[in-house]
Amino acid sequence: MAYLWIKALHVIFVIALMGGLLIYPRYKIHQLSSQPGEPLFETMKDASNKLRKIILNPSLVLVWVFGITMLVMNQGLLSQPWMHVKLLLVLILSGMHGYYIGIGKKIDRGVTTVTAKRLRMLNEVPFILMIGVVVMVIVRPF
Repeated sequence: MAYLWIKALHVIFVIALMGGLLIYPRYKIHQLSSQPGEPLFETMKDASNKLRKIILNPSLVLVWVFGITMLVMNQGLLSQPWMHVKLLLVLILSGMHGYYIGIGKKIDRGVTTVTAKRLRMLNEVPFILMIGVVVMVIVRPF
């Protein structure tokens, strides 16, 4: 029964993380359409910082905590090839989180290192990666 609660919490925080990863770049795209000090820039800066501190960062940590807990409770999963692919995709998603946060902090400082067009394209990557994760977990093709 404990395993199912851990699994439920893992899925809840995956959903929160994915929501954050999909909206955070959009906040930054809006922020890029204005200049530091302008109301839109400051509003999007505040909103994205709250999203990062309240949802993104805690969710990422909890996804890993509950995911690792499930692997400790059911070590047989580590012998499954689909789990290796899932873990690789999750590592890439975690890297995307870090990349987004890094870009976001530069935008907050007014140091634009990325264009709005590139952010729009990058915004799709987490969704595509999550499709792969869901297929690995549900279909288990290997």
